[in-house]
Amino acid sequence: MATKKDDRSQDGRKKKEQRKRNRPDAPLRDVLRVPEGERLDLTAYDASATPAGPAGKAAGLAATAALAPRLANLQERLYASSTAGDRRRLLLVLQGMDTSGKGGTVKHVIGLFNPSGCRIRAFKAPTPEERDHPFLWRITKALPQPGEIGIFDRSHYEDVLIARVRALAPRSELGRRYDQINRFEKSLADDGVTVVKVFLHLSYEEQRNRLLERLDNPEKHWKFNAGDIEERSVWPAYREAYEIALERCTTDEAPWYVVPADRKWYRNWAISTLLLEHLEALDPTYPPGDFDVEECRRRLLAT
Repeated sequence: MATKKDDRSQDGRKKKEQRKRNRPDAPLRDVLRVPEGERLDLTAYDASATPAGPAGKAAGLAATAALAPRLANLQERLYASSTAGDRRRLLLVLQGMDTSGKGGTVKHVIGLFNPSGCRIRAFKAPTPEERDHPFLWRITKALPQPGEIGIFDRSHYEDVLIARVRALAPRSELGRRYDQINRFEKSLADDGVTVVKVFLHLSYEEQRNRLLERLDNPEKHWKFNAGDIEERSVWPAYREAYEIALERCTTDEAPWYVVPADRKWYRNWAISTLLLEHLEALDPTYPPGDFDVEECRRRLLAT
C-alpha cells in the first residue's frame, strides 16, 4: 500500500522531470521522453506540435540537412571503434499507426547516414516459421552488429499492440510479454546497444488526409490497403494499447519518445536530433593504429 511518503516522493520525481523538460536548453530527448511511473494519455499530446523545433518548415528542412555531416561523422567513428573491439551500436525502433511516417523516416532520416553501416528491418505479420518460435526470436536475429545503426520499421511491440487490439493472445500472456520486453531491452543495453524507441504520434484527422492522398493519386495506389479503413474503426483501442505499452516499457535503459508526426518536416528533424544526441552521448573515437606510422611511411615512399 502506498504511503504519504511514497506519494510525496513520486510527486517530487514528477516535478523534477517536468523542470528538465521545460528548461530552454533542454536536450530534445528530455523534452520528448515518456516519463516513467506516470499515467500516459496520448490525447493530451498535440500531434501537430513542434516542441523545441525550428521556426517553421523551411527552417526545419535546413536544420535537418545541417545535421547530416555530424551524423555521418559519428556513424563512421562508431563503426571504426568496433574494429578495435567496441561492441556499442544503436537501434532505432519506429512504431506508429499506418501512414504515421515509419517509411518516410527511413527514407529521409536514415538517408543522412552511410547505408552500408545501417541494418534496416521491416517487421510484418509473422511467417509460419516465426510463429513456431517465441515472439522475440525474429527480433534477436535482426539486431545490428557492433558499430552498426539498426532500424526497426515496427518491432516486437506489435506483439503487445495488434495482439491486444485483435485479441490474438490472452491478457495474462500480454502482461508477461511487457516484462519479457523490458528484460530483453535491458540485456541489449548491457551488451552495448543504445535503444531509441520512437512513437510517431499521428492524429486521426491527418491519417484520413494521408489515406485520401493515396487514394486520389494513382501513383500511390500501391501504398493503399483497404484494410486501413477498417483499422480506423478501432483507433481508440490502438491508442489504449500504445498508452499501455509506452507506460509499461519506458525504462532508463530503453526509454520511449513521443514524436508529433502530423508535420513531416518536424518528424524528420526530431528523429535526426534524437539520434544525434544519443550518438554524441556515446562519443565513439577512432582507434589508434597497431603499426609504426613512420616505418610504414618510409616503406611506402620507397616503393
